[in-house]
Amino acid sequence: MNLAAMDPKTYDAQLEGKRIKLEHIFTDFDTPRLEIFGSETAHYRMRCEFRIWHDGDDMYYYMFDKALDSKVRCDQFLPASKLINEMMPALIEELKPNTTLRHRLFQIDFLSTLSGEILVSLLYHKQLDQQWEAEAKALKNKLASRFKVNLIGRARKQKLIFDKDFVVETLSVNGNLLHYHQIENSFTQPNGKVSVKMLEWAIDVTKNSTGDLLELYCGNGNFSIALAQNFDRVLATELAKPSVQSAQYNIEINNIDNLQIIRMSAEDFTDAMAKKRSFRRLEGIDLDSYNCNTIFVDPPRAGLDSNTVKLVQGYERIVYISCNPNTLTENLAELTKTHNVTRFALFDQFPYTDHMESGVFLERK
Repeated sequence: MNLAAMDPKTYDAQLEGKRIKLEHIFTDFDTPRLEIFGSETAHYRMRCEFRIWHDGDDMYYYMFDKALDSKVRCDQFLPASKLINEMMPALIEELKPNTTLRHRLFQIDFLSTLSGEILVSLLYHKQLDQQWEAEAKALKNKLASRFKVNLIGRARKQKLIFDKDFVVETLSVNGNLLHYHQIENSFTQPNGKVSVKMLEWAIDVTKNSTGDLLELYCGNGNFSIALAQNFDRVLATELAKPSVQSAQYNIEINNIDNLQIIRMSAEDFTDAMAKKRSFRRLEGIDLDSYNCNTIFVDPPRAGLDSNTVKLVQGYERIVYISCNPNTLTENLAELTKTHNVTRFALFDQFPYTDHMESGVFLERK
């Protein structure tokens, strides 16, 4: 991370640079006007990880600055949410004089929410014993007087929780409150307010939909929950067990009655749809009963494999959220043989970095 680049005064110029770069990458495609969704210039990251440096009686957070090729002390961190920045000094001052809690501590992770909850994970190069557990409980109780906080201790093959290992985020999406169970060490969108813009964009591009929606790589149901209002039914797949558990929790707390989550990979689901083989996890689910005219995909950086691209081409409308423009262009080389790109968006999830999150909406030719 280049800490020197994190200057709010340069944000607009950096965002303009991303616009130019993204449009250049997609020069070979007939794309509509790029919709740009910028970020706040500070305090936008809901989760952060910091290494811990011990220097005699002192200890502090640090990050590695690639530009300087060295570690940089971080008593505060501009991208981190205000809640994380408030917690950072409060926590370190409690840990410094506590020999039990600071010994062999090498990393601290924070997961915060726009709704005021924060989860702190302490990572150790030692086993956590009863004395550590007693001190950690006392620390959690002391911090709880100022913060809505939960605490986790991690060591090799150990995970001790005080009192929960998750937070519940509440997002205002088009004026409606949506609640999301976010578990420690599971993927969540890092930029809370840009995530809201992504959800509102996806709702907008599918607002005139008919029939059902199929979603691959649904995670904790982030998009599925928001998009359920636009479809008769939603069928979604996700491989990671913790994410599926969070998705089921989110279905319940948001009172969604038309969403079904299946725990399986996109690749296996592609085989199931092609009837190449049967899967026990699909027992009792009649795939043929779904009338899916629209498919939503938010794949990992590698993009869609060739078989999934073929599956996706079978749908009238495609919503594709991408964290890697290069693999998106590779997939679009095939998808645009059958579909036209009718919406095109840049979501600045990661200000002051080269990372670009984009979205395309395609409709059959």
